[in-house]
Amino acid sequence: MKTSRRTFIRTSSIAAAGAIIMPKALSLLSPIGKGIVGLQLYSVRADMSKDPYGTLKQLKEMGYVYVEHANYVNGKFYGYEPKEFKKVLDDLGLKMISGHTALNPNHWDDSKKDFADSWKKLVDDAAILGQQYVVSPAMNQAQYRTYDDLMKTMEIFNKAGELCKKYKMKFGYHNHDFEFKVEFSGEKMFDIIMKTIDPEMVVIQLDTGNLYNGGANAMEVVKKYPKRWENMHVKDEIETGQGRYESCILGEGIVNLREVLAIATKTGGAKVYIIEQEAYQGKTPLECVKVDLQIMRQWGY
Repeated sequence: MKTSRRTFIRTSSIAAAGAIIMPKALSLLSPIGKGIVGLQLYSVRADMSKDPYGTLKQLKEMGYVYVEHANYVNGKFYGYEPKEFKKVLDDLGLKMISGHTALNPNHWDDSKKDFADSWKKLVDDAAILGQQYVVSPAMNQAQYRTYDDLMKTMEIFNKAGELCKKYKMKFGYHNHDFEFKVEFSGEKMFDIIMKTIDPEMVVIQLDTGNLYNGGANAMEVVKKYPKRWENMHVKDEIETGQGRYESCILGEGIVNLREVLAIATKTGGAKVYIIEQEAYQGKTPLECVKVDLQIMRQWGY
């Protein structure tokens, strides 16, 4: 984060910023129900990199209770050992409901038909934090280079679900945009994934924003696969030109997010809603995620 933005945080009223931003976003529909609302910490990645404890404290003060991590490196979460980080969360009154760590080919030992110790440790550490979900946020190209590669990856994903189940957790996969671009024999990769994974073992954490850069539409996807959306990434998008999109304040974009969430809740079994915003249109990340939470609360979540 640039110094000018840090100065802006100190000298501006976040509440005032929220009051300016919110009216358009809140002029949508009436509240629809309740659920677990959390924040993907990648939304405030620069702040977490510089001061994880102070950033988490600010998030708690905003009203967040649940968070989802995006930083598990060398067996540590944001530089903390798992038990240390659990204590930080407990002291602040926060819960790590979910976490993003990519399940890559090096996490699977094909000769033993078993996971590598590094992945087993990751799952064990996730359990220490009290996570309910272990989510792989993407695939590298080697995992879907061919149809057979994709089928092997889906088999490993199902096995990851079996492993997580032993810890009373669920394994999940979070989409980007390529799943809606890549095709095998005329069928989109996302549709193949949805048909192949075991829904009892693997949760698809639908990112309602990422798919737009893949030419997909969140409303159509949510309607196509009912009862499959228990854990969602709540993201809105604005067009930046040349058919590209970036995330924005919830309700300010093109996703028709309020209605998408209503359908996902009613027919998709949605119960966990993880806010994520990766671009900020000149505002600070912390300003944005505060307003995002206020909007979700106004919508009844």
